Amino acid sequence: MSGDKRHIRIALACAAFVSLMVGAAFASVPLYDLFCRVTGFDGTPSIATVEAVPGLEVGERELTIRFDANIQSNLPWTFKPVQRTMKVKVGEVVTAEYEITNLSDEHTVGQSVYNVTPFQGGGYFTKIDCFCFTAQPLEANETRRIPVVFYVDPEFDEDRDAKNVHVITLSYTFFKAQTAS
Repeated sequence: MSGDKRHIRIALACAAFVSLMVGAAFASVPLYDLFCRVTGFDGTPSIATVEAVPGLEVGERELTIRFDANIQSNLPWTFKPVQRTMKVKVGEVVTAEYEITNLSDEHTVGQSVYNVTPFQGGGYFTKIDCFCFTAQPLEANETRRIPVVFYVDPEFDEDRDAKNVHVITLSYTFFKAQTAS
């Protein structure tokens, strides 16, 4: 009988371990995303509010910002930057626009993800307002311009790893959003 209890305890311990590992696997994606947003790791831009920007000093260093747009194949949209590149000074708050068009005869909803390269620029590229924060619904054949407001933190100039960075690319990919039925 004590052997049976021992086997039950081992089985329960294994089940608890497996449950813990499955839970850790599901939690790892949002935790990694949070880590990247806080640290700028892996090219993830920081997010700020307009209220956090008032004392921002515009520097002399000028960077070229490239805008990239991609669509997942199952989303019947076109997506493109209105302006492919933009010259900005470090610390300058600027607005760029993208254009989205629903090519289908149905209402569709898209959601975007973004990245900044090179990774040395990710922690300094700060978005104040961005269409990536919310799902974008489009009616049949609708076209809309959507803005992103950003700046490159002046501390970028102090980072010796970023001294040779002259071009930063902001890349978005739209995918079909899952809608509640």
